Amino acid sequence: MKFINRIFAVVMLACAVCGMRAGNTMVIARLDSAQLLMGKTTALHLEIVQDKGKIGIFPLEQSDTLSSAIEIAGKTVPDTVDLGNGRIQINRDLILQAFDSGMYVVKPIPFIVNGDTAMSKPLTLKVMPVKVDEKQDIHGFKPVIEPPFKFFDWVPDVLIDYWWAFLLAFLLVGGGLCYYFLWYKKGRKFVMPGRKRLPPYEEAMINLNRLKDSNLWQNGQEKEYFTGLTDILRVYIDRRFEINAVEMTSTQIIDTLKKNDETRAVNEQLSMILEMADVVKFANVRPLADDNEMAFKRAVNFIEATKPLPVADAKGKKGGRGNA
Repeated sequence: MKFINRIFAVVMLACAVCGMRAGNTMVIARLDSAQLLMGKTTALHLEIVQDKGKIGIFPLEQSDTLSSAIEIAGKTVPDTVDLGNGRIQINRDLILQAFDSGMYVVKPIPFIVNGDTAMSKPLTLKVMPVKVDEKQDIHGFKPVIEPPFKFFDWVPDVLIDYWWAFLLAFLLVGGGLCYYFLWYKKGRKFVMPGRKRLPPYEEAMINLNRLKDSNLWQNGQEKEYFTGLTDILRVYIDRRFEINAVEMTSTQIIDTLKKNDETRAVNEQLSMILEMADVVKFANVRPLADDNEMAFKRAVNFIEATKPLPVADAKGKKGGRGNA
């Protein structure tokens, strides 16, 4: 029996190496083995020889069966070899598989080039059944097994795909809530401490000295001089008495300070400075040098007269008034 099978395999191999031509194209098919155990696989080797530069069509490219009993379990990527003289050889394999025993004919494999079809010669494949030992017990089907529970199987896909976006949003919202309840709501500010500003009196005196050293009116810039002088006074009044003097007119500033006990005595000096500044800025009047110096002295007197008293002096003055 073994001898007969060997002869059969040799005959099939001899038949397989021949191919059928179509013009200058030839297809040669060869089986790895003419005998196949049921359920196993074997390779069908294809060699396609054609002219270089021509495009061929392999009809079985999209198919998964050769016949009702023989299936195509896989296909290899074509490998092209240059034979020279304008000829090429395309090598590729089809992986065959069968699940029914018997003798089957592998139909010719077609390859189409420029409308001409080249065919391989038919092959014979013998599929042998699997031997079953009757002495062994034949077991039935296994029972249905429930798949193991996994937490992520119940999580929506959108959460798994975009988990980083949800985590980022959670951190931002959590950080905002912590800042609101732990800092902002308690009056704290989560910022770096800035440079501490000088008290109003010290800031005003420094700015007055800078204005004096700039020599604006000495260089014929009286308008700039009075603009700087009034700006210093407006900022000082704003910070010292919490009056929005920066946005007020000169008349509004004077009327507002008349109601303040601390500025009532020197309000006249401030009024003279503001009136002179308005004349210089809006009437284009050039004041005398004495007027410029007098305006500066009045500004210094106003700031000195209204500067805050030290805490100890303020308490003593208040107590003296109470005893009087």
